[in-house]
Formats: sequence, structure tokens, C-alpha cells
Amino acid sequence: RARVYIYIYIYTPATIQILGIRNSAGLLENRRPPQSPSSSVSTTESNMSDPTNPTVDPYELLQIVRNSDGSITRQFLIPNTSATPDPDHPSPVLTKDVPLNRSNNTWLRIFLRRQAPDSSSSNKLPLIVYFHGGGFILCSAASSLFHDFCSMIAVEIPSVIVSVEYRLAPEHRLPAAYDDCVEALHWIKTTQDEWLTNFVDFSNCYLMGSSAGGNIAYHVGLRAAAVDVDLEPLTIRGLILHQPFFGGTKRTSSEMRLANDKVLPVCASDLMWDLGLPIGVDRDHEYCNPTVGGGSHLCDRIRSLGWKVLVTGYDGDPLIDRQIELVKMLEEKGVQMVGKFGEGGYHGVDFFEPSKAKALYVVMKDFILSSVSTA
Repeated sequence: RARVYIYIYIYTPATIQILGIRNSAGLLENRRPPQSPSSSVSTTESNMSDPTNPTVDPYELLQIVRNSDGSITRQFLIPNTSATPDPDHPSPVLTKDVPLNRSNNTWLRIFLRRQAPDSSSSNKLPLIVYFHGGGFILCSAASSLFHDFCSMIAVEIPSVIVSVEYRLAPEHRLPAAYDDCVEALHWIKTTQDEWLTNFVDFSNCYLMGSSAGGNIAYHVGLRAAAVDVDLEPLTIRGLILHQPFFGGTKRTSSEMRLANDKVLPVCASDLMWDLGLPIGVDRDHEYCNPTVGGGSHLCDRIRSLGWKVLVTGYDGDPLIDRQIELVKMLEEKGVQMVGKFGEGGYHGVDFFEPSKAKALYVVMKDFILSSVSTA
């Protein structure tokens, strides 16, 4: 009999506090936070004063306490899911954890669908290297939300997923997370793990991240593009930026319009950037604002390698203008872009509304198929 239990889940940087229903299959039913009113999307930036509600305490919202040594105490116990490598387990996806860097306490969680092709088959599966969200300061590759999401992707695409457990800020500020995720790519290229060697097409790899993970996927992609030959036989075909988390010192129109968003208020975003960025820099640092100064010169390398980039977003997400700006910048640099921006959604909606998630899987599948056909 299916077990059903109730929990309060926080997904940050979406800063969702949702009463969710989760069943034994690990699927979240449709329990969504109040949605901000939608309006037309604009990429116009503004120097207007920040209209955020002064009564909102982002520390309370994120349930963190800042300590005198620069660390934070995370007061909310985020639900985790253990890996299930046992082939007798009824899950449609097998999972296992493997160490990456014991000194940094980083590791990888591999997701292999039970009905993967025979290891002798020439029809091996694409590889998606996934980076979880959490505003750089919260969550884990083991967080139930991201575990379930990766499991569904492995089934729906189909593909093999490697989800990276990277170090969190402020104890390890950026670029620590980028460093860990680049290290994961080098581990993958040399691994003898049978789940990967038997079932993965190493010439068909994608870097994907949600929210802060989308930011990581972008910056790790830039680094990987610079050293493409060093990653052989791993060949990256594209980036999948799922509602990526970017910012800047000037407020965009969507940030102004949705400053007091129930899911991702501007004050929470600002705090996460304050905790995640290197000490002494502002939100126009390249880690936060990828379009400043016209963008990285490594975007030209992404173009020359023929990578495609998918960016997804919704009009109810305060970050949508920045996501659209990124698409426009990369298009101007000649990068093959796919921008999918929908209506009636909010930051993190794909984790909580099955219909939205299904639509995302279709977009991802088409993107991967088109990336292979144009390679």
C-alpha cells in the first residue's frame, strides 16, 4: 500500500514553503504557493528604489542564522532521499552515490533507469550532469525534491543523470561550487564505473542545472568550453539552464514588478548573493551578472564548438528578465539558442506542477534530439 506523508518543504532560492503531499513513488502532487499576478515580460532595467516589503526578514524566510565566523546555521531540516542501488528495489530508477573529493566532502549521485538498454547495445543513453538549486547556500544532491526530479528525467528523456554534491556558501563561497562541478566532469571522463561505461554515450553530454544550479551549469560550461579537448572522450553538446539564477545591481522590470513575490522575493535573492559571492564584490560580478561588459569572451568558444543552449523560464518569476537578457546576449554572439518562456508559472513551478514538468521533459527531449542531429 502506498505510504503518504505530509511535510513542509523549502526550495530555495525559490524560497518556497509549501504544504506538499509526497507518495512512496517520490512524486509531488499539485500543491503550489500563491502566485504573483502575471504581466507582460520586459527586459528594461530600472534604477528605481527597491519596493520590497521592509517587514520581510530574509533570514527568517530562509530559516538561517548568520554566525560571527561567517558561516550560517541552517535551521530547517530539508528532507533527503537515500540512494537505492539494490536492483531488487521496486523503484523504476536505480541510484547510487560515489565519492568525488573526500577532502571537500563532495560526491556524485548517479541515476540509471531500470530499463536501460543492454550494455552490449550500441544505443547508449545521453548523459546529463545535473546541478541542484538552493541559492548556493542550501540543499543537496540528496534533497528529495532534486532526487525525485532527476529520477523523473532519467525515465522521461531517457538518460543517465549524474547529480553533483558541491560545497555550499557562505562556508565555501563561489567559485567553490564551480570548481567542484568542473572536477566532476574530469571524474566522469576517467571513470570506470560500470553504470556509466556500460550505458552512457560519452559523446552526447549535457550540463543542466535548476535555479542556482542553472547559474552553475552556465559558468561550468564556460570553463569546460575553454578546455574542451581536456575532457575527451566526454563531449558536451549543450547547456540546459532551468530557470537559472542570475542578478545585477540594477533592478529589472520583472524584479520591480515581483519584488514581493511569495516564492522568490528580491530581499531573499539579495541575501543569497551576499552569502554566495566572493567577499568584496557586488552583484555586477560576472558570477552573478553574465551580461555585464557584453558577456564572457568564452561565449565565442561555445559558439565555435557548436553547442546549443536551452533557457527556460516563466512570467511569474522575478528572474525572467535576466533569463531573457542572457538569451539575447548569446544570440547576438552567434550561439545556437532555444528560449522557452511560458505564462502562468513561478520560480520552481516545474517541481510542483506535473503538467508543467511534463512540458519541460518534452522540451528537453526535443532539445537533446536536435543537438545530436546538428552535431
